[in-house]
Amino acid sequence: MEELCLQEKVGVISYFSLASGFLTGKYRSKSDMEGRLRGPLVEKYLNDFGLGVIRTLDGVAVRYSAKPAQIALAWLIARPSITAPIVSATNLEQLAELASAAEIKLDAAAIQQIDQVSKPR
Repeated sequence: MEELCLQEKVGVISYFSLASGFLTGKYRSKSDMEGRLRGPLVEKYLNDFGLGVIRTLDGVAVRYSAKPAQIALAWLIARPSITAPIVSATNLEQLAELASAAEIKLDAAAIQQIDQVSKPR
């Protein structure tokens, strides 16, 4: 629906912008879900596709001296189809980290790399 939203100039506010915390990189195996409130919500992402996205975010994060969640948000902010991403934080440190994503300007190569790996299959 992204193309239609762009064509019709419809603003999109993405919900679950970090896929229930999966795109933070803290869930990389089923054991990482144990005892976590959002753990059951991320199980559907624990597959080759989801882990491929995380590996790509990790790589881009290293280049920008950032964290995967910041890169995921910077990518959403860079998309012309997204008006604003919605995120949640459980403490002030997380909030500061997530807010700083707005200061990251991804280059075209990073955006294309994330576009490619996250393209729905």
